[in-house]
Amino acid sequence: MAKKTKKKTKTHRAKLMHSYFHRTGFYMFIWESLKKAFWPIVIVVASLFLFNKYVYDINEGLHHFTETVSRLTVLIFFFVSETLLGLVPPEMFIAWSKKTPDPILNLAILATLSYCGGLISYFLGKTALKIASVKEYLEVKMAKNLKNTRKWGGILILVGALLPLPFSIACIAAGMIKYPFNKVVFFGLFRFVRFAIYAWAIFQVVH
Repeated sequence: MAKKTKKKTKTHRAKLMHSYFHRTGFYMFIWESLKKAFWPIVIVVASLFLFNKYVYDINEGLHHFTETVSRLTVLIFFFVSETLLGLVPPEMFIAWSKKTPDPILNLAILATLSYCGGLISYFLGKTALKIASVKEYLEVKMAKNLKNTRKWGGILILVGALLPLPFSIACIAAGMIKYPFNKVVFFGLFRFVRFAIYAWAIFQVVH
């Protein structure tokens, strides 16, 4: 009897969650995000393939890059980028990792740095609230993100972690609305899944 009651409670919660997401436009947001994400991914991979085949040997270029720029410099630059609004697309660094002596290790380091950068962004968002001018600027600049984070919370962190949207922006917004940090830590773990999927696609082009 207790099991049936528990099952009914979970079913009821799931229905309420579904109704809430439908009513607030979450499903439409996800659909629009997926549509926006799909073609850029296809275009990036296809462009890399065509550029590599007809214009310039990407593998040679990346090999030269790995020989001239130190691994530490690349990782530091990537970490700063992922902490400050995701200034440079992670795909470039994923391609770089394939040409290093330890591609899987470096890919794992990149994913970890991206994840940690997002967590630091959360505290940057909280700190920004104490500086009036910064708070005002971010509230205007990130109005849509703040609104969505207030509505959907951790689910939006998950979306930011998985889709090609700046993860740090979602984390900054979470910090600004004082969303529970432990939930940001949990949902942010899906960042590793994103890196694995993108690496699988990019590693097909970079050899």
